[in-house]
Amino acid sequence: MAPTPDDLPVPAPEGREVPPADERGRGARTHPPPFLIDYASVPRIPLEAETREALPERFLRATYPRDRVWVHVLLFLATVLTTTMVGMELWGSHEFMAGRVSPGSPVWPLLPGGLWYSFAVLAILGSHEMGHYLACSHYRINASLPYFLPVPPPFIAGTLGAFIRIRQPILSKRQLFDIGIAGPLAGFAVAVPVLFVGLALSDVIAIPKGLEVREFADPLLFKIVGWLVVGPIRDGYTLNAHPLVFAAWFGCLATALNLFPIGQLDGGHISYAVLGRHATTVTFVALSVAIALTFVSLSWIVWTILLVVMLYVFGPRHPRTADEDLPIGRGRLVLALIAAIILALCFMPSPINEVILGR
Repeated sequence: MAPTPDDLPVPAPEGREVPPADERGRGARTHPPPFLIDYASVPRIPLEAETREALPERFLRATYPRDRVWVHVLLFLATVLTTTMVGMELWGSHEFMAGRVSPGSPVWPLLPGGLWYSFAVLAILGSHEMGHYLACSHYRINASLPYFLPVPPPFIAGTLGAFIRIRQPILSKRQLFDIGIAGPLAGFAVAVPVLFVGLALSDVIAIPKGLEVREFADPLLFKIVGWLVVGPIRDGYTLNAHPLVFAAWFGCLATALNLFPIGQLDGGHISYAVLGRHATTVTFVALSVAIALTFVSLSWIVWTILLVVMLYVFGPRHPRTADEDLPIGRGRLVLALIAAIILALCFMPSPINEVILGR
């Protein structure tokens, strides 16, 4: 089989020596070098004009695959549809509890309420992924557009979230940290105002006798914002939540899951950038916590299985960067602390429970 461009040796530009490995590691802290020896071949990084002139033509023909925009658009539209369907169910339940609709009422009048939820949850998830995407763009790291994952009812959210593909190695811990933390910060920044608006549009109603419902646990953020917007709720009453509240709830759940300091998750990237090789120990501790949570709530079982599979496939150790033992700076350590606070605000030991109210 003929060698592909990635299999060919990487030449140094004419008149320039390849620096030793330790010097390449120091340079990786600020910007990617034009040649990635031992990491990737020349076609896999952006090339400056003077660098391209020094390369054989066979290298220049190998480029990154382009995004098939129609795939991203199709997945996004499908996710709009599935989340709108879920939003219509949420809005119908909200209106029924408020006594404004009755069983057997037409479905289509619920569409505007369903769009409230769809646009809000997609804004949260989209902001999260665009945070990663824009950070990659800032460092000239090739990444795909977001892929949204639609799931029709009865799945409670109408989506499994979204992701982007990063198509080349991340060279330094600072780049890794910035790309990893940009998503959770952006998603959280959108989820908080959505929560405020949703609670402002919610009603406090008397609990119907014998009402059996699926109760979604309140993370600490919900308790704080609820106390500010709604205030204390008397015994015998409950919050009839607007669909925007559930959109913020799902956004908080997605943020908390991504901030788990495990492997290839956002929290794993942040943990490795801060702790270097010691992040592997944190991964095993966090996995033990996830396993213990399955005994608290069955809703953690699927997520924990996915974590185990991820660590089995990719390994527990985070891929190394050239500057593993170098600090990332005080400012980024402060941001890491903020990420830990966001995890605490969004975390729910038992996210979903079946309860009977008004006995």
